[in-house]
Amino acid sequence: RYDSLKRGAQCGDNPEHEEEPRKRLFAAGNLPSKPVWREQVHGKNVLRLTGEPYASNRADASYSNTPGTVCAVMTADCLPVLFCNREGTEVAAAHAGWRGLCEGVLEETVTCFADKPENIIAWLGPAIGPTAFEVGPEVRDAFLAKDAQADSAFLPHGEKFLADIYQLARQRLANTGVEHVYGGDRCTFSESETFFSYRRDKTTGRMASFIWLI
Repeated sequence: RYDSLKRGAQCGDNPEHEEEPRKRLFAAGNLPSKPVWREQVHGKNVLRLTGEPYASNRADASYSNTPGTVCAVMTADCLPVLFCNREGTEVAAAHAGWRGLCEGVLEETVTCFADKPENIIAWLGPAIGPTAFEVGPEVRDAFLAKDAQADSAFLPHGEKFLADIYQLARQRLANTGVEHVYGGDRCTFSESETFFSYRRDKTTGRMASFIWLI
């Protein structure tokens, strides 16, 4: 968590105001190169970081098989998912808000790997937990339209539902053949001393998650 990242360029703020905090983050993180920041749009596009120019940075995941290239994701309640293969030759980072998760951002990320899904490891970073993530019936309906087993991830809560974004992610990853999934035991909403939460604070604080090949 970085307090200096409270205002993010992807939240409609002035990108010039964000440059200095990102420089401090780069220095504090001892990263091998500047992270490739994407314009996260709650979709399923994956940006392949090949070192070549790309037409648009509008994507909710990035993939690399180049040592020293930093895949980055910023979140405040949405789910960050970091990927690598067992051989340590491929990595990826995905931003999985409920819309992107429902539309298949994790599946799209897995398909970027040359390695087999059973050789991929996924880590579920801090996101809003199942006791705090209240959603409307339209969210549940959207997931059920994609996969009936998603029903088990929604608990009735008055006229709405409590959604388990971690369970939904595990289901989607299992469907792709990714068996080795870790993390998914924190709550950004309830752990106020550790994490930002947009739902809790109504501000644009962000956490950054990184992964790269050495």
